Amino acid sequence: MTNSTKKLAIEQQEQLLTTLQERFEKNTTRHINIEWQNVQKKLETNVEKMWSLSKMEETGGEPDVVGYDETTNEFIFYDCSAESPIGRRSTCYDLKALESRKKNKPEHNAMKLAEKMGIELLTEEQYRELQRLGEFDKKTSSWVQTPADIRKLGGALFCDRRYDTIFVYHNGAESYYAARGFRGSLRV
Repeated sequence: MTNSTKKLAIEQQEQLLTTLQERFEKNTTRHINIEWQNVQKKLETNVEKMWSLSKMEETGGEPDVVGYDETTNEFIFYDCSAESPIGRRSTCYDLKALESRKKNKPEHNAMKLAEKMGIELLTEEQYRELQRLGEFDKKTSSWVQTPADIRKLGGALFCDRRYDTIFVYHNGAESYYAARGFRGSLRV
């Protein structure tokens, strides 16, 4: 990657495309009626999105195509790692939560880290869509976008899968745990 721009070197782009294609071909039930060559064409013309996907990959997200939006002509990627991405755990919800901690501050907050990566946290609805494609977060949990009225009162939402059921919970936004991270989405 170059220092000042969100662009990968040619070799990094090729390696990422190979990784994404292998995952795409291994998990065909996630993207029925979508052809890899169409995804690849879009990726090759969107270098900043490639950079964001590389960040998703580097932090353990295992991004994969989960849909296509005909209205916007965009492919939709979600983090599809079995557990919450390991490189994005131990984060509180947002900057306000991080700044409110007096002791034992985590290194990152989920919202700012997602912004730096060029992705968005999954919404609760997107999290439920992801769970229809497989079984995720059976041992971990993931922050999801929290409605402003809940966040204003100091809370934040997270989800996981236990007992073959998807649960949505609340916690103080300043909390963080080794088993809680966040999953992201990206449109290309």
